[in-house]
Amino acid sequence: MKGELVAFAQSRRFDRWLTPALLDAAGPERRLDELEAIRITDNFILRYRLPDGSTVVDTFVAARRDLAESDRQMLLGWRDPVEGIFEIRRKDGDAVVLLNLVDDLEYRTYSNVGRAAFRGVAKGDFLVAPLVPVHSVDGAWLVSGAFSAYPKTSAAAIARAALELATSHPALVFRNPEKIEQGWESMRADRAAFIEFCGGDELVLSPAEAEDRLNAYYRHRRETTVTRLPERAHSRRLPGPGLPSFELPQELAEADTVGVIYDEIDGLNFYADYGMLRDLFADPALAGRRQHQELLRTYLHEESVAPLPIRRLVAAHPETADAVFRKLLRKPGFSWPEHGEELLRRRKPWYYAQEPRPGVSVIGERLSELAAGSRRPALPRARHVPPR
Repeated sequence: MKGELVAFAQSRRFDRWLTPALLDAAGPERRLDELEAIRITDNFILRYRLPDGSTVVDTFVAARRDLAESDRQMLLGWRDPVEGIFEIRRKDGDAVVLLNLVDDLEYRTYSNVGRAAFRGVAKGDFLVAPLVPVHSVDGAWLVSGAFSAYPKTSAAAIARAALELATSHPALVFRNPEKIEQGWESMRADRAAFIEFCGGDELVLSPAEAEDRLNAYYRHRRETTVTRLPERAHSRRLPGPGLPSFELPQELAEADTVGVIYDEIDGLNFYADYGMLRDLFADPALAGRRQHQELLRTYLHEESVAPLPIRRLVAAHPETADAVFRKLLRKPGFSWPEHGEELLRRRKPWYYAQEPRPGVSVIGERLSELAAGSRRPALPRARHVPPR
């Protein structure tokens, strides 16, 4: 069935979308190794959204009316593959039991070519691959596409890669429900420490001041953590001077002011020119100025900006909010209590379409153990296993 799905995706029907992705990855030299081509194709099949919003899997299932219901459900379940970096816990018949170092869950995993796919790997080795569920067998997973295998001697580099994946894509961590609650607890503690150190959960600073304040806060947090460790662990855990410092991205570093808000739900966020926006709500006469109007429009339209800063400013200036939005929207009858939430839902549907998640990722005990031994080595050359 997987082979049929791949052939379907590589047909002329989808050529206008798949071929550009492969050519882009190949670069000007038009060189693309087999493993990368497999990964791009697999990602295209499972995740790429066609113009009508469907995936290749959706289209395949709709075209195959002969499929049993269990097969239909299994294929549709492949649209949400599990990405991670896995440690082999043991082999069990045709399967390997994998611990995902990112979400700290175990996955009983098979290959569509049987146990031969795992012949060259052993307990303690590592695999990097997407997994998809086998709907008809509870708790069973299938390697999707090719996988890369690394020996157990690469543990430190693997740990560093898993940490980077967990911090850059926290949604991968939160596949584990326990990590969601742990993340909320950790974020609440971090927010309380931030408020105590900074004097509040909302700051308006120049970019340089924001970087200095955040770096000072992170140093304070590390030092506080170290003092709570047993004495014998101090020398092993004390952060060294070589740790990277916090730096704002360029678009924030070039702003006049930066708003730093550590919200109890939305977590720690940074907003460009927040000081100008605060001035607008403090003095609605500024709503007639073009730059103030454009800034508020950006906050309303930009997908990277949640409703949080607008809600904060409205709450801080309830007596002027209506005047600001009436001028901006050219609606003299606008009332924030009556129309404000509807406005935000219309402008930012993506925010309301998902469950809130903590802004702090909590790693598992095994990844913590591996990371403790990290010495920043590079990953060794992997053994790549293509699908059949």
